[in-house]
Amino acid sequence: MQIAKTHRVAGGELSYATHESAATGTQMRLSVFVPPGAGPFPYLIWLSGLTCTEDNFTTKAGAYAAAAEHGIAIVAPDTSPRGEGVADDPAYDLGQGASFYVDALQPPWAPHFKMERYIVSDLIEAVEASFPLASRRSIFGHSMGGHGALTLAMKHPQLFKSVSAFSPISSPTRCPWGDKAFNAYLGADRDAWRLHDAALLVEAGKASQFDDILVDQGTADSFLATELKPELLEEAARKVGQKITLRRRDGYDHSYFFIATFVSEHVAFHAARLA
Repeated sequence: MQIAKTHRVAGGELSYATHESAATGTQMRLSVFVPPGAGPFPYLIWLSGLTCTEDNFTTKAGAYAAAAEHGIAIVAPDTSPRGEGVADDPAYDLGQGASFYVDALQPPWAPHFKMERYIVSDLIEAVEASFPLASRRSIFGHSMGGHGALTLAMKHPQLFKSVSAFSPISSPTRCPWGDKAFNAYLGADRDAWRLHDAALLVEAGKASQFDDILVDQGTADSFLATELKPELLEEAARKVGQKITLRRRDGYDHSYFFIATFVSEHVAFHAARLA
């Protein structure tokens, strides 16, 4: 772990860092906030959305005062591998900055776009070896990162105590963003896509470990009807009796202004389950 710079914030320390990932075969960037005190601290992993880096949440979400209050660290990795030789696409919703947190199977993405394995293996191992973090963690995210948080929590329930999301892509097998990304990364076999669809995983009973899943969604979100479709999460939860608290926030959009308004409530939600 190479620390590029540190900042004092909310009584704790924020580090920008890089490390080598075996999963992606690249150097990966991240930020880590450690609250005041001796630790080791339970922590949250935040997964950001399309076009974002490790810096969006770090500078815009305003989460660190709440994290310090609850004695929780926050890890915010980049959204994809980057660098020379890493495949990319001119579109904002494919390639670098748009990994969808899956392990790609198709060329030219397969050599480096192994983001599921990166998050659940390399990232966790690296931050717990380098910072005063306990092996008690939860996960949350926004949009593409909300999709990633939900699916990774349900696919790897032994790793996470709780999960929440802002404006998640609830069922990528049934929206244009998911159709484009999954065709590119996973190939034409739609059965393989089902393992990366939050609503379908809930319907399959994969969320049963979690007593509740917290989701906030703005009603003025321009992506709500075509890409996000939170009603599919609700429908799946009703079918299997899974508790999901879906809060529709009147007038809020898809931006970090929305996240900053309610992020302290998500931190408190996870703190109660990490205690």
